[in-house]
Amino acid sequence: MSTEQVQAYLDAHDTGLHVIEPEADTSTVVAAAAALGVEPAQIAKTLALRAGHDRLLLVTGGLARLDNARFRARFGAKPTMLRPAEVQEFVEQPIGGVSPFGHPDSTPIYCDESLRDFDIVYPAGGSPRSAVRIGTEYLAELVGAQWVHVTRSADESR
Repeated sequence: MSTEQVQAYLDAHDTGLHVIEPEADTSTVVAAAAALGVEPAQIAKTLALRAGHDRLLLVTGGLARLDNARFRARFGAKPTMLRPAEVQEFVEQPIGGVSPFGHPDSTPIYCDESLRDFDIVYPAGGSPRSAVRIGTEYLAELVGAQWVHVTRSADESR
């Protein structure tokens, strides 16, 4: 999936939102925050994961880290990151550009509570040089995500 397909999804849902394509790389939280002029925690990273035999997308705050115990309690299995080829096959987007937008309705998408630290967040737009500026609650609504709490903050990690 490309930025054009993400934009088509946004247009099909009459969102009025647009994929932002800065000159700079946005493939990591730090790079995206610098390119967009926002705090790293405001970057909404979309992780492609496996829980047992099931694959899912999890959108978290930029500085949040997966908590294996919380994830296991919610999904019944330890989280495993999909390999790059698996990500490409699953969502047709490259690592560093995985967007929560434009996937089939059957794609399980979850939003972590860490996103709620900000009213506006910036998920990727389908490529390592793209993003979408969107309200946090609207993001979850638009993609039909369930809210979960499966991460820990940097403070909790200490």
